[in-house]
Amino acid sequence: MDSPSPAPDRVTGTALTEQVQALADRPRPGRTPAGRLPRGHLIALAVFAAIVAVSWWHPRWPAEQALHHSLTVLALAGLLWARWRLRLSLSSFVLVLLFLTLHTVAARWIYSYVPYEQWWQALTGTVPSGGRNHFDRLVHFGYGLLLAPVLVQVWRGRGSGRGRAWLQAVQVIVSTGALYELFEWAIALSLAPDAAEAYNGQQGDPWDAQKDMALALLGAALGATAANLPQLLKSRGLRR
Repeated sequence: MDSPSPAPDRVTGTALTEQVQALADRPRPGRTPAGRLPRGHLIALAVFAAIVAVSWWHPRWPAEQALHHSLTVLALAGLLWARWRLRLSLSSFVLVLLFLTLHTVAARWIYSYVPYEQWWQALTGTVPSGGRNHFDRLVHFGYGLLLAPVLVQVWRGRGSGRGRAWLQAVQVIVSTGALYELFEWAIALSLAPDAAEAYNGQQGDPWDAQKDMALALLGAALGATAANLPQLLKSRGLRR
């Protein structure tokens, strides 16, 4: 009578399972191993790093510029985490870096003194109307316009529909914008009046915070709409 020998079969099955798992875990050609940024993301990050480095060439207000860039460091850490955890696409990654580029340019001249009027005159030969420096308004508008599409991608990836993702993206932009204004207020309380004015960039406008938040809201509404537009047009085309 032959005795059963299950052990060899069990060992063979275990070994086969391990081989299949090893093949699945092995990096494939054209795929980026886990924990590493794809080539496109690395190039975008390198370009941004070069822009930041150039912005530090002979800084006029090094202390204030460094204070502004404390937020840049936090934003980059959040971006890398989001890329790893949420698998941000290259387009979303670049949109975040574009906003940080606006912030970097503004930080170089502590927001209130960005010489965009001179740049415009050099390009067109015309002199724009003077008055308040509005570059900070552009950054707040860009915050909503550039980051809302990223948030739409995140919420759509988590199962939200177009309308819900639009609303969630706008809500995040408005709430974080309000938190930033509170942060600026807290910084102003800890600084001397002149230093607080230079950092906050109010330029004598008592409604500066409200206008900044309104522009961020407008940018978010436009950006979230633009992010949903391709799928909306595609779905309407399929219905016809």
